[in-house]
Formats: sequence, structure tokens, C-alpha cells
Amino acid sequence: MAPPAPATAAGGQQPRQQQQQAGGIGQTITGIIRIAVFWYFASKFFAPKRPSDPSLLISNLFQKGEPLDMWLYLSDHEKFNDFGNEGALVWHESNIPYAVWGPESTRSLSLKYYPSEALKHNGSLFAHVFFARSGYPPDPNDPEYQPGSSFSGTQPIVTYLLKSKSDKKRSLLGNSKAPDEVEAVSQVVDDQENDSKDDGPLEWVSYWKPNVTINLVEDFTRYSQNAVPPNIAPCILLYLSYVFFLGS
Repeated sequence: MAPPAPATAAGGQQPRQQQQQAGGIGQTITGIIRIAVFWYFASKFFAPKRPSDPSLLISNLFQKGEPLDMWLYLSDHEKFNDFGNEGALVWHESNIPYAVWGPESTRSLSLKYYPSEALKHNGSLFAHVFFARSGYPPDPNDPEYQPGSSFSGTQPIVTYLLKSKSDKKRSLLGNSKAPDEVEAVSQVVDDQENDSKDDGPLEWVSYWKPNVTINLVEDFTRYSQNAVPPNIAPCILLYLSYVFFLGS
């Protein structure tokens, strides 16, 4: 009797069909996952940004035209807190309108300053500028002081540069006569050797800055705390939920 070949063939095809169906379902699930991941990243990068909560935005501390008072102190120290020293106060102005560009907002002062002995010997000197709302003090130790009503900046008055050496000019040609030419050349060689021996360590000298300009920057843009442009972020002074731009 012949073997049941058709039944055996049909029984071998059934596992293959199940494997193909399982593979098709797996490919479908993988495709759905890929589409979901692509949609997630596309929504993050290309979706319109939601407006920030106004209560979380930082803005300028002062209003346009608000009157400010200014104090300028000169001190040998980079950190200043000697507000009671009347000799250190060299300039005081009142009622400067903020962000109003006109003759009433421009002030100038020319003065003579007599340096201390420390400054004469390559010491340092700093200009400490304080601004505050009119009627408020800049001294943090004053009982009426308010952190949100004042700001300050420091600028060095002297700069340090290498001391220039005396310029020695010599003739390399000498006279037209032959003996004099030989003598002139030998003298130049000797002078160069002496100069190389006289060259000591480099000397730094302090130079006075004859002019100091103080500018207040006008910017009333409302920024998110994480969206401040990096080029102006170092110039921003934050006071709680306020912000002020200080320029020099």
C-alpha cells in the first residue's frame, strides 16, 4: 500500500505558515514603534513653542524715565564697602532719568586726583559706581537699603603695560673713510653686547586712564530664565524675579 504522501506534505506546510504569520506581526509592531519614535522627536523639534508663563519671565528692574541717583567712589581695593569715607566719594548725581537719551540724562565731571603713595608704586585704583532709585541709599548696611532698588559696577582706573625701553640709535655706516668705518662697526658690535648684558627682567608699569565712561543699557525685553542670549547673560544682574542690564 502506498504511503500517504499528500497528508505528510500538508502537515509540513502548517509550521511554515505559522512562522510567516508571526514574522509579519513582529514587523508590523516594529514599524509602529519606529513611527511613534519619529513622531515624538518631530513634535519636540518642530512643534510651535508654547508661550511662557508671564509670572516666570524676568524683566527690567526699572521703568523708562524713572529717576536714579549715582555715586562714584575711588578706592585702592577692588571690593568697596567704605561708604562713610567722604574722601572716597568723588562724584554724586541725583535724578538721572533712566533710558531717556537727552541733555538731562548726560552728566560729566572733570577733577584732579592726587594719587596715594601705594598708587605711585604700581598700586591699583578702582572706580566703584553705584546707582539707586532716588531716595534710596546704596549702602547695604543702611536700614533703608533695598536690594531691588540699587545696583553697582567696578572699573579699574589704571592699566598695566610693559615699560618701554630707551631707543638707542646708532649709525652702522660710519664715515666714508676706511679706518673710521672699521672703528664704527666694532663700536656697534660692542654696544650690542652691552645691551644684551643690560637686559634684565621685564618691568610692568601702571598707566592712568584719563577718561571713564558710564553707560546704562536700555532693554525692556522679557526673557525666560533659560532663554537669555549667551552673549548678554554675563552682563545681567539678577535680583529675585527682576533683571537689570549694566553696561560699561
